[in-house]
Amino acid sequence: MPSKSVVVGSAVGLHARPAAIIAEKAAELGSDVTINGVDASSSLMIMTLGAGNGDTVEVAGDDQSAVDTIAALVEQDLDA
Repeated sequence: MPSKSVVVGSAVGLHARPAAIIAEKAAELGSDVTINGVDASSSLMIMTLGAGNGDTVEVAGDDQSAVDTIAALVEQDLDA
């Protein structure tokens, strides 16, 4: 299972807006992707991680391309 460690880039961490953007994209990919073991297509599950700016999280999934796509979103400041 491909995985990648990334640092959370959003100033507020993985809260409502960033989580919604990530979850929407993960749902579009049609591949199972997780962030620290929770379903990346669920904004509620992402928010339960409590991951803040600068925290390191593990993005994993069935497809390397999907993992890279979600990892890139996690690294961005999605509140900018």
